[in-house]
Amino acid sequence: MSNLLSYMTEENLHEWMERFRSLGPLPGIFLTFLKSFIPPLPTAVIVGVNAAAYGLWFGFLYSWIGLIAGCMTTFLIVRAIASHPYFLRWAERPKVQKSMVWVRRNAFSFVFILSMMPAGPFALVNTAAAVARMPKLAFFLAIAGGKAIMVLAVSYVGHDLGRFVERPYELLYVVAFLALSFWGSRKAEAYFTRGSAE
Repeated sequence: MSNLLSYMTEENLHEWMERFRSLGPLPGIFLTFLKSFIPPLPTAVIVGVNAAAYGLWFGFLYSWIGLIAGCMTTFLIVRAIASHPYFLRWAERPKVQKSMVWVRRNAFSFVFILSMMPAGPFALVNTAAAVARMPKLAFFLAIAGGKAIMVLAVSYVGHDLGRFVERPYELLYVVAFLALSFWGSRKAEAYFTRGSAE
């Protein structure tokens, strides 16, 4: 595992992309798909390399597809085996029960907001949502929306990294975009929470 992570540098990933360019979008999709199964993989680096290799919009699309596919796969796997005695015993713990109540009440915003973060406990989020029996469509929409915001921001920077090195103040646009997205997600959370309370 440590050898794999040490290999995941920007230079090595660029070289890997060039070597398998004949496979079209598959390398970019595959790398981001792996993130859900190997949590330590550097999401921001992979997404940035995709944007540099495929261009802003195709890089964004391939990264987004890979991340969504990985999250949905782990979610569906855990959801399918959540009735296993191991998971049932784990879910009966008092702290886990309290967490599950919170996750069920705030499932959409919980998944959506954490999906916006370039680095985070993605595997844990997918697992918690699955064990809490979050509806499949709601999980998909939350993941799709949150990942779209994160991937677009990282792809925008990774597509022309030299520009941001020369003009670092332009990163303020990215920060403002993320802040606005976070504010919007909090508004949506308040709306859905109010609706469920009523």
